[in-house]
Amino acid sequence: MSDGVNGNEVSTGRVRALGVPAVRTEALWKVYEHEGIRVEAVREVSMTIEQGEFVVLAGPSGSGKTTLLNMLGGLTRPSDGQVWIDGTDISALSERDLARLRLERLGFVFQAYNLLPVLTALENAEFTLLLRDVPPEERRERVEKLFERIGMGGLEDRRPGKLSGGQQQRVAVARAVVGEPALVLADEPTANLDTATSTALIDLMAELNRDLGTTFVFATHDTRLMERARRVVRLVDGAIVDDDRRD
Repeated sequence: MSDGVNGNEVSTGRVRALGVPAVRTEALWKVYEHEGIRVEAVREVSMTIEQGEFVVLAGPSGSGKTTLLNMLGGLTRPSDGQVWIDGTDISALSERDLARLRLERLGFVFQAYNLLPVLTALENAEFTLLLRDVPPEERRERVEKLFERIGMGGLEDRRPGKLSGGQQQRVAVARAVVGEPALVLADEPTANLDTATSTALIDLMAELNRDLGTTFVFATHDTRLMERARRVVRLVDGAIVDDDRRD
């Protein structure tokens, strides 16, 4: 299937060009100015994240990691520089094409879950597939298989208010990965969870990364998540100061 996004073919599922990075940035900047005060939130960040990586963006508060994550996801426009997602330069896309790219190629996991309270767990998890016009039977089959895998089997018809925090975040992870995106971006996904639930969620995401080849990039303070990452990119004052790759 093709669209008008820079004349490129939209990648859905895990069918995408071999050797194309999940994400690449070149000299990326984000500068805010308010009442004459200039704040350089992200400064000249150039990096490449290959398909199948499990990467943490780490740093103190104000280091720029969330701003960088938002630029990788097309949620924040850079002041300068370029971002490529799955081979597509997103820097000059229209808002409409950018929204479609996010739908087709990206998954998001937020600190606050961001589930729709009027929908069931299954309906929340299948929402991106609904927006892609995937047939109802296929949507349900894909979500039910994933729910069994992540320990949510039997809870498909519960609404978020009837789920624990950990269960809600599992639904959010399912929503992010069910469309098999090129990249999943997660902003402090364990921040609102207790230790045992956080550990279980990290185990789940590491398993999905290993078994499905899903690329994960996290912005986090969680040392447990940093310990499990195979790559930790540290930022200070908006710039990369260390890029630690591990076996």
